[in-house]
Amino acid sequence: MSIPTRVFGHAFMRHITVYSFIAACATIRLCPAETVVAPAPQGEALCRSYTLKVGGKDVPVYACRVSAVPFNQVWPGYQRPLDQTELAGFAYWDMSGGPVRIEIQSKVAVQTVAVRPGNLKIIPTVQGDRIAFDLDRPRQVVVEVNGPHNALHLFGNPPETNAPAKEAPGVLYYGPGVHHTGKITLQSDQTLYLAPGAVVYGCVNATGAKNIRITGRGILDMSPFARGQVGNHALDFRNCSGIVIDGIIMRDPNAWCCALYGCRDAVINNVKLVGLWRYNSDGIDICNSQDVKVSDCFVRSFDDSLVIKGNVFPNLPVRNIRFSRCTLWCDWGVAMKIGTETFASEIAGVFFEDCDIIYATHVALGITPRDRAPIHDIRFENIRVEMDERYMKPRLQQRKGELYDEQPGNYLPQLMTITITERKPKAPVGPVAKVFYKNVAVTAPRMPDSRFYGFDSEHGVTDVSIEGISLNGRPVANAAEAKLSIGRHVSGVEVKNFTDTAR
Repeated sequence: MSIPTRVFGHAFMRHITVYSFIAACATIRLCPAETVVAPAPQGEALCRSYTLKVGGKDVPVYACRVSAVPFNQVWPGYQRPLDQTELAGFAYWDMSGGPVRIEIQSKVAVQTVAVRPGNLKIIPTVQGDRIAFDLDRPRQVVVEVNGPHNALHLFGNPPETNAPAKEAPGVLYYGPGVHHTGKITLQSDQTLYLAPGAVVYGCVNATGAKNIRITGRGILDMSPFARGQVGNHALDFRNCSGIVIDGIIMRDPNAWCCALYGCRDAVINNVKLVGLWRYNSDGIDICNSQDVKVSDCFVRSFDDSLVIKGNVFPNLPVRNIRFSRCTLWCDWGVAMKIGTETFASEIAGVFFEDCDIIYATHVALGITPRDRAPIHDIRFENIRVEMDERYMKPRLQQRKGELYDEQPGNYLPQLMTITITERKPKAPVGPVAKVFYKNVAVTAPRMPDSRFYGFDSEHGVTDVSIEGISLNGRPVANAAEAKLSIGRHVSGVEVKNFTDTAR
């Protein structure tokens, strides 16, 4: 297209503006994708089930251990048996400039393939043992070959910016390769950097520190450590402020994975948690903390995935916590949870938004107070929940050596629960008020159950608004269709304006 040569005044400027815009759009569309891949360090165990190319480049597929069955129990000194687990794979790379081609070769015969979250509507092409699809932008997806077992977790990152210099003041720099560090303790104004291609076997803690950062693309792994050894979390921050955790992968914590206690002003972004299979292996736990943003993260946990608690600092509140654009796979517990420990002056201003739950085992969206904190002003908005007939019913192991023998059947997790109970011995338990659910889209063979119930007349559930639930793209018309059970000491539940909100 040529630009006219004989136009004058404002008309000329309008033509220039239009043509410049068209040219810019063409440039954007034609801009080639760029993929940056880090080699796996020598000696690091890789997944034997898949090989992977992204944008034509070979990408190493790492191995991780995950739960195979929803079977749970904790006895002192007893580690979870490996026969309740299986191996899966994960891979990561940086990408920019446009869609990239994902090419997977499966080492087992391919019968079915699903790419999750389902709302992305990615339909792969399959030719024999080869699977291919395009990823439009940096995303975290799961590829299931012949069902959910031995899945492949793919982490497409945005380009890394502002990586610190190796010799910069206050920087703990771990370059490509394997590092056995044990516990790393961060002080104020320090940055821990895990470079692409780094695998750090250890954990990180900080107490009373300010302005601390953990960044990079590398892997933080606790697999060598038994429960209680060197700590109980991969990341354990207490009474800290000015926290940034960005870009890293965390694998196989010996209990909870990422925990903030009594912290303020924290950002957790583009963090991937995978290989959580041990008892109590929660994902991200925000405890007695304020002003925390968690965004664009992937969490596959055995126990609860995104969690709000009150415990170590019981006189501190939980306030202004926002979880955005996260993808969750919960193998045992609750995908989005407030509780069970709710020792705090209050829990308020918690917002879960624009998230995908691709698996939840007990409950998708749960509020389960058992302690004194009043809980109020809680929002779940634009949440997409996937369930199917392959779910197995969660069970507690009754004796050592017992095997899980359930088969997939008609079990579905609950969708929304607010259940107030008390601990023993008896202690005050807080009420729940002003909970808002909006645009919850469920994909399932039928509507899962939901239930609300309080404790007594002074510790009940009040002012709950539910606006917009859909099942398989069809608006749910009322509370009965939503399979919502409203029990004792619950008032002010409003089910309104049910509209089609599936995305």
